Amino acid sequence: MPSQIMPSDPDTRTNRADEIAALEADARLREEIRLLGRILGDTVRDQEGAEVFDIVERIRQTSIRFHRDEDRLARRELENILDSLSTAETVRIVRAFSYFSHLANIAEDQNNIRQMRGQGGNGTAGTLARTLVHAREAGISANELREFFRHALVSPVLTAHPTEVRRKSTIDREMEIAALLDRRERMHLTSDEFEASEEQLRRAVLTLWQTNLLRRTKLTVLDEVANGLSFYDYTFLREVPRLHCTLEDRLHAEDAPGDTAARQELASFLRMGSWIGGDRDGNPFVTAEVMRGTLRMQSTRVLRFYLEELHALGAELSLAAHLADVSEELRTLAERSPDPSPHRSGEPYRLAVSGIYARLAATALELDVETSRAPVGEAAAYAGAKEFKADLDILDRSLIANNSRVIARGRLRSLRRAAECFGFHLASLDIRQNSAVHERTIAELVDAAMPGTSYLALGEDARVALLAGELRSTRPLTSVFVKYSEETLGELAVLREAANAHARFGAEVIPQCIISMCQGVSDMLEVAVLLKEAGLVDPKGRSAINIVPLFETIEDLQASAAIMDRLLSLHDYRRLVDSRGAVQEVMLGYSDSNKDGGFVTSGWELYKAEIGLVEVFERHHVRLRLFHGRGGSVGRGGGPSYDAILAQPGGAVNGQIRITEQGEIISSKYSNAEVGRNNLEILAAATLEASLLQPRHSAPSAEYLEAMEQLSALACKAYRNLVYETEGFTDYFWASTVITEISTLNIGSRPASRKKTRAIEDLRAIPWVFSWAQCRLMLPGWYGFGSAVEVWIFEHPDKGMPFLQELYREWPFFRTLLSNMDMVLAKSSIAIASRYAELVPDTELRETIFGRIRREWHASIETLLDIMGHGRLLQGNPLLERSIRNRFPYLDPLNHVQVELLKEHRKELADGEAADEQVLRGIQLTINGISAGLRNSG
Repeated sequence: MPSQIMPSDPDTRTNRADEIAALEADARLREEIRLLGRILGDTVRDQEGAEVFDIVERIRQTSIRFHRDEDRLARRELENILDSLSTAETVRIVRAFSYFSHLANIAEDQNNIRQMRGQGGNGTAGTLARTLVHAREAGISANELREFFRHALVSPVLTAHPTEVRRKSTIDREMEIAALLDRRERMHLTSDEFEASEEQLRRAVLTLWQTNLLRRTKLTVLDEVANGLSFYDYTFLREVPRLHCTLEDRLHAEDAPGDTAARQELASFLRMGSWIGGDRDGNPFVTAEVMRGTLRMQSTRVLRFYLEELHALGAELSLAAHLADVSEELRTLAERSPDPSPHRSGEPYRLAVSGIYARLAATALELDVETSRAPVGEAAAYAGAKEFKADLDILDRSLIANNSRVIARGRLRSLRRAAECFGFHLASLDIRQNSAVHERTIAELVDAAMPGTSYLALGEDARVALLAGELRSTRPLTSVFVKYSEETLGELAVLREAANAHARFGAEVIPQCIISMCQGVSDMLEVAVLLKEAGLVDPKGRSAINIVPLFETIEDLQASAAIMDRLLSLHDYRRLVDSRGAVQEVMLGYSDSNKDGGFVTSGWELYKAEIGLVEVFERHHVRLRLFHGRGGSVGRGGGPSYDAILAQPGGAVNGQIRITEQGEIISSKYSNAEVGRNNLEILAAATLEASLLQPRHSAPSAEYLEAMEQLSALACKAYRNLVYETEGFTDYFWASTVITEISTLNIGSRPASRKKTRAIEDLRAIPWVFSWAQCRLMLPGWYGFGSAVEVWIFEHPDKGMPFLQELYREWPFFRTLLSNMDMVLAKSSIAIASRYAELVPDTELRETIFGRIRREWHASIETLLDIMGHGRLLQGNPLLERSIRNRFPYLDPLNHVQVELLKEHRKELADGEAADEQVLRGIQLTINGISAGLRNSG
């Protein structure tokens, strides 16, 4: 069993000053992994026999030899071992290696928690404590910071993109193991307790071993909603309020004695968002009914939390009236309580709490939420979450006024903050649809209302004029006498359901309508007109919802500033923006731009788009809020959040930011409360630092921008030449990766392709990246860089490598770009990838394309190391380097087994035989294990 494991590319990195502490943590990590490895090994022997365990060890050792320089002898030996196994034995081997990856991740997370505790939240990059020190050094007062947060917004948005291969049952078992390790870490156990603890661990690992890794049925959208909501129990419901309270206390500590500002509460700037149940782009299963069910599930989760907290609060607030004074408003609140119990007649706080509970229970009933505990009596429902919060504030003010502030700072404080952050809706649900669907819907409505118009035949200017007129019109565009298509009825139903949700929960429940593949002004106005039909936009130019363009492809990113410039110049649209506080959100897509133009060009075009948008919005005096559609993998905009936010061009953050949290990244960041709290803090700290403490210039010099433009053009040319212009590349991709087999996993409700074709253009970016990760090439995260640098240096001999090294030292954008490439290349393996290439039946095609990929891989590593001044990958991150190196022996065998199973499975299909379910299950298990080992693969 292993001696070390790989961290999940944490947002904070070990620096040289912490090297001794890191080595100590590493030693403790080895002890923990030995423990889990020993228990897993014993479990494998007990459950599968010593022979299976011995085979696991042989495969591991041979894999190590093969990994070094593609050792051909080891390759043949490995193939012989795998060929000698029956399908049943192969599946057992896969399970052993897969479960090790899962256990390794648990130990890694516990190690990260240990280090966070050791640092105490002080002085480390990415913590609010460190950022507040920087602010103080910059002369920014606590009051100025409070004002900043009054207008700030930090919003992680959970999405259900299908890269989380683990079942919730598996996650729950893993959390049980993590809790047992945490108890061993925190408590001084007696020898008996220590033995009992190990037995509990053995029981938990055995339960995990006997729990299905794979889902037997396909997820529905509401299943995805339920999975997403579990992270509120794990982390968000308690850690979001706690983060606000901690920051509030830190700011109060900096106030001068007697400063009245110390009594001011910090504005709630951290708000949760979600796409799960509202994202209709390419997902026909998200309907008005599903969206209604989603909001009911969200409301159920938060109201039950409030009711449980109120019940606990009532038990705590046993203050007697003759021992503690109360305010008049608290006395009035207590008198309104329907609680008839004589035992609480002299306990005004308990009476007040039972009255609040009764009102909240009545609210839950109105919102169709079942409660587990009946109220003491009948009471009027709350009109909204603000009324609920106002009653809690009465408790708070009375306690503080009567010398019981320390009591007010307990459960009541967290509950008050939760009510403000989560309301009765829990998380803001975005609704999203493709611009092509909006276009077809508007065309049908317009052509029915104005026969002969032929909306689809109109040019952009004519469409804009027509739609602007419709926004001013007081008559509806739809008619009950017209029979519309199923698609149009579905779109209208969703928007009307959004209007109903606003009436039930308030405007925060669905604040954004996002337009995928937005390519022009008319795409925005079409949505405005549809919202008007649903009553969310009125003819006076007031909008109850933000209309958000999503610019995704390279071409759309390049046009984004011009589109927004024209849009904000349009009187009828500008009125809508002004009604929303003169704030316009723009979403930038990292995934499709990467699939379109490659990693280097995607990053550069996103950066340029932000520069252009900042300039346009400043000219129009409108506040820009950027929404970053980042994935988990580097190929989809992933990587350390702190570095990514700080690398934004000047003015791009400006106090407000929204970022998607997708797939397996959600569980790796937020299934553990401490890790989750740290990741939330990173987002807040980076937003503050990027807004107040970073220089406003977009790059150190125009010379840097020009060099990056040239590098991007060269990299894009190389990438597109391979992916879109090389004959047979599509065949190579489908044959050399598990893209076909991924679709058999029940990991999401959304289809892998937008259309029923094999074209790369129609493939969704998520399975595109996920497939390359599985075969360990990670091509979307680096391809084109090496050849671009080689050509650029040849064309600029006067500047050459020294100039690029300067670029790396001086420019955060370029440094972050290369740092992410460093990480992804370190996780790749050309030796493993060569085995997948052999799955391509056309020998000439295989040798031609893989030969090009191999050359580019070597060139990219060589040039990357030269620019960074390093002798090896991850030289600047030794902890991650050691961990990856030691993880490969347990990850690589899964790849080797996957290749063999793919050969067998595809041969069966080619021979016209029915697929062997056990073989297919083995493939699915390898996908699960490889994904777990890489952690950010989608």
